[in-house]
Amino acid sequence: MSGLMLLLLAGFSVFVGGLIGAAGIGGVLLVPFLAYVMGIDIHLAITAAMFGFIFAGLMGAVLYARYGSIRWAMAGWLIAGAMPAAFLGAFTASASAAGVLEAAIALLLLFAGSNALRPSIQRNTAERVLGPAALIAIGAVTGYGSAMTGTGGPLILVPLLVWLRFPVLTAVGLSQATQFPLASLATIGNFVFGEVDIAIGAAVAVGLALGVAVGAKIAHSVRANRMKRVVAWVTIGVGVFIAARLVIAFLLP
Repeated sequence: MSGLMLLLLAGFSVFVGGLIGAAGIGGVLLVPFLAYVMGIDIHLAITAAMFGFIFAGLMGAVLYARYGSIRWAMAGWLIAGAMPAAFLGAFTASASAAGVLEAAIALLLLFAGSNALRPSIQRNTAERVLGPAALIAIGAVTGYGSAMTGTGGPLILVPLLVWLRFPVLTAVGLSQATQFPLASLATIGNFVFGEVDIAIGAAVAVGLALGVAVGAKIAHSVRANRMKRVVAWVTIGVGVFIAARLVIAFLLP
């Protein structure tokens, strides 16, 4: 890949990282961009995205911890479920056909976008508490689905926690804490079971980390509801595009 294309990829990754840092949704746009705009094989797109999410997660966890927005007791149980499941998800991705992965990504896009349009829960009362078993199960679902589709932990975890009536900022903070170990295990699995393009992954990583830093500041300084709705509609639009593409490919082989 040329230097100009890597710069373009890094620039788009800054945009995606900003969405992840501010609203917890946006990483799902990365694989479709790599596959459909830059023409990269979807398996390589997924592994490069997961490599980049390592650094996005590290940056997000540090910044959200600095703001005091991570509930570490919950995060520990989520991570315990997400890490082994992410390794298994990487194996599933390496063994799955491209069409299956595209269908899974389309479903996740539509799920994430529709859930992001739900009204946010903003309360001053004590936040909900889940037990270790429930948190491990949620972490496992997040880790497996994220590694299999290259969409990043926040895409799955944030809608799940918001659906369970956690405040958005709490959900995003937990997703940032979970993303680093999840993406690390998934990437180890990708090196074992598949292939990781370091140059593409590095461009993604730099862009995502810079974007997350900006997005985290936005999330803690202004209301992110408007941005979240914009991201939700973009996510739904991309999901519809991928689903339509698969249907057309099926009808017109």
